Amino acid sequence: MKTFEVRFRYQDRNQGTTGSTVTVEASNLPGAIGKAAREFVRGLDRKQKFDMNKSGLEITAKPIDSTAQAQPETTAQASTG
Repeated sequence: MKTFEVRFRYQDRNQGTTGSTVTVEASNLPGAIGKAAREFVRGLDRKQKFDMNKSGLEITAKPIDSTAQAQPETTAQASTG
């Protein structure tokens, strides 16, 4: 298993740009993003989830093991609307 650091950012109605960082263990990058996204969304309340869906969710993920220096950072933006 590899360790990944996944950062989430979205525009909150009260606080402006809000986000958090989740560290997960997974066998590949898509699996890490899926695990971290489930964990991140579980921690949001109803209004925060609405704000996240409205403004879009920015996801940045990178491996944090010894081979992290050789692999580039991956960024994805999800937006509904």
